[in-house]
Amino acid sequence: MARILISDGMEKNAIEKLKENGFEVTEKHYSHEELLSGILNNYDAIVVRSATKLNEEVLSTIEREKGIRFIGRAGVGIDNISLEGASKRGIIVCNTPKSSTQSVVELTIGHLITSTRHIATGDRKLRENNWAKKELRGTELSGKNLGLIGYGRIARSISVVAKALGMNIHCYDPYISREITNEDDCIVHNNIDDVFKNCTHISVHCNLNEETYHLVNEERIEMMPEYGSDGIKCGRHVVNCARGGIVDEKSIFTTLENGVLSSAALDVFEKEPLNLSPLLSQENFHGTPHIGASTIEAQSRIGEEMVILLKDFFDGEKPHSTIN
Repeated sequence: MARILISDGMEKNAIEKLKENGFEVTEKHYSHEELLSGILNNYDAIVVRSATKLNEEVLSTIEREKGIRFIGRAGVGIDNISLEGASKRGIIVCNTPKSSTQSVVELTIGHLITSTRHIATGDRKLRENNWAKKELRGTELSGKNLGLIGYGRIARSISVVAKALGMNIHCYDPYISREITNEDDCIVHNNIDDVFKNCTHISVHCNLNEETYHLVNEERIEMMPEYGSDGIKCGRHVVNCARGGIVDEKSIFTTLENGVLSSAALDVFEKEPLNLSPLLSQENFHGTPHIGASTIEAQSRIGEEMVILLKDFFDGEKPHSTIN
């Protein structure tokens, strides 16, 4: 009977299915110090979200032929897992890349609309008994250029919705096929700076790594135009529902403070949970606490996919979303 540790929670029906399939399931979040004690040698597999950090230091405590052999990431991003450390120890790493796509797409579009129509600001002012109707004149997304940094599943789905709203889609992704971008009628840039120079609205959809750390910074924000392709002065807007650290939060604060950036919306942060960030003092900033995949539908799909991945692995088959 394989022993599965569910470290950061998982949908209840999925846990019941694991038990029905003969797995011994433990739902418990261990602190970093507890992970360093070698506790993972008591399990055959672990399922994590973003809270549990399986870095090299933690993985080095795993004994061969004894500890975990499978790491399941209930979500997409894997920057909290040392792929190199897992690979050299023969540990398979899988994620659930498709399960949360629709939820992240909808949150991203929600942030874009909230930014340009001052929804969050208007709500705050109402709570202060301030009827700010004249102050909160927004702009439409229609007729504006949306720059997508990364053009994978989520960005491609966002482009469909954004085009339906009348936006022009620009993108930068050095790893994507031109056939895909041509099919989607997306303007492709070979240089990331060109995306910023052409787009009033930027949305981030790439992985976090050394190459993308602080990719969105003050210098690039200042490159963005203030006028849309329709000639309307709409300002500059940045949204990040991908991974914290890709956007330099100090640059966001500075450009909001000096008026260069018109709005910023972040669902992810470099250090989570967010604690007394200076961004919270900026009226044109609004954020959410890393809830991109936090829908009933997404969590159900993630749980179902993780059950399949675990069953396949312990049945001796290669799981379909193996990363390493």
